[in-house]
Amino acid sequence: MNKTVELVKLWGDYEEQNPGCNLNDFFRHQLMAKAADEKKAKPDWQLRPGINGKLMILIRRIGKYHMVYSNKALEGTGLDQIEEFGILVTIFNQVNPIKSEAIYNNIIELSSGTNMLNRLKKRELITEYEDIDDKRIKRLKLTALGEETLGKAKVRVLEVARMMTSALSEEDKQLCFQLLNPVSEKFDGTFQKFKSKGFDEIFEAMMK
Repeated sequence: MNKTVELVKLWGDYEEQNPGCNLNDFFRHQLMAKAADEKKAKPDWQLRPGINGKLMILIRRIGKYHMVYSNKALEGTGLDQIEEFGILVTIFNQVNPIKSEAIYNNIIELSSGTNMLNRLKKRELITEYEDIDDKRIKRLKLTALGEETLGKAKVRVLEVARMMTSALSEEDKQLCFQLLNPVSEKFDGTFQKFKSKGFDEIFEAMMK
């Protein structure tokens, strides 16, 4: 059968079973059907996560690969880990933020973030100064060395990102971003908000 005719037939069958659907719904259905066909049988005694667990495992594994290869790529740039790069980017983009802003923007615990800032300051990559309006507040700024280091590290970090996504087409990347961005947006700002709360309370608040 001609591929165009086959595609039209598949769309027709799907539209008949799902009135009011659109092409995005159809293509997502096709992707899910393909994944189901490729599913391998596993013994009943194994612990097997549902779709929610599988998705989180996949995201976590990709995140771990990204961290490992990013840290390798940063060797020789003046930075030791990808979190340091994130801190420098935040300070640069937000134009001299206060310490807590730089830390929480990168989803880092306050104590760990403070230690990281101290290390960056000791290596003369950042400096801090008193806020003009409130002397109690310390603001952060990149030094000339910090800006130079950020520039070198950026090249390496972009190479890692290109390598990590090389198996996807540009259209696939856009689709992944479109599908996953709402998850990130839902949790934005919650790290600091919920830091002193138990999981049950967090779960109840986020599932409303």
